[in-house]
Amino acid sequence: ENRGDAGMNQESIYKVLLGPHVSEKASLVAESGQVVFRVAPDATKPEIKKAVEQLFNVTVEGVQVLNRKGKLKRTVRGFGKRADIRKAYVKLADGQDIDFLDVE
Repeated sequence: ENRGDAGMNQESIYKVLLGPHVSEKASLVAESGQVVFRVAPDATKPEIKKAVEQLFNVTVEGVQVLNRKGKLKRTVRGFGKRADIRKAYVKLADGQDIDFLDVE
């Protein structure tokens, strides 16, 4: 499988994007035309770009990804670890935006 060309079928598109990431920082970067998504741990930048473009009919200018390590939390039963998450900051072309309310 050649991952470079991001040749994806409709089914794998839904596996790449896990949903929008809502946070204070996400609303700050939204003003500069960026949207933040939680993505699959093995998702690549070309895959994320193609998935966003096909799902929301927008033009993506760039994708930055980051892996956030889960924190170690102490509980009564010892230590518990929160899940690691991978986030993608997606830069949209000027004048385009994604409205999460009207997506089917």
